[in-house]
Amino acid sequence: MEFVEKSANTVDEAITEGLIELHLTSDKVDIEIIDEGSKGLFGIFGRKKAVVKIIKKMDYFETAKAFLNSMFEKMNISVNIEGNKISEKQLNINLSGENMGVLIGKRGATLDSLQYLVSLVVNKQANEYVRIKLDTENYRSRRKETVENLARNLSKKVKATGKKVSLEPMNPFERRIIHATLQKDKFVETHSEGEEPYRRVVITPIRNKKLTQ
Repeated sequence: MEFVEKSANTVDEAITEGLIELHLTSDKVDIEIIDEGSKGLFGIFGRKKAVVKIIKKMDYFETAKAFLNSMFEKMNISVNIEGNKISEKQLNINLSGENMGVLIGKRGATLDSLQYLVSLVVNKQANEYVRIKLDTENYRSRRKETVENLARNLSKKVKATGKKVSLEPMNPFERRIIHATLQKDKFVETHSEGEEPYRRVVITPIRNKKLTQ
């Protein structure tokens, strides 16, 4: 974390000196007033200078980008990295280039691993937890649609047969999609069982008998 402490006759003067030294504008820093100072008697005797601490705000995207670039360089892959800061607590990062399938991996496993690593790097320096979403070629949306369709189709099967269905192991993102898609279905319920990375969703009929549609 980069910061400076400055003292001057007034708080504003101390802040200005600190910004000049850091080569930053006020929107790029957090300012902590350590001592507001005092003018003293007749503005001369016992005068106390103001003291401030100026802390450079962390640029989440630049931190994430530097980490990803170092990884892609070692992998000998050319990737364009774009960031979209949703809020102070959420950053979306999109990757583009040739052969992005390598970065997606089987059912998004590689992309999920990269997202996890970037999150660790960013949050190691962040004051508050920052949610990182890493995507490429709109994979997240396409996968979400696929999993939602799977959930609906399996729900129909459960209601038709009256028997529960256990899905293959899924990551937390995909399990949440299954639960959310079927949470308003009156005839089935869902729960997860097992330990990571083999945790899976089970769809169970609420009444253990064949239901008509």
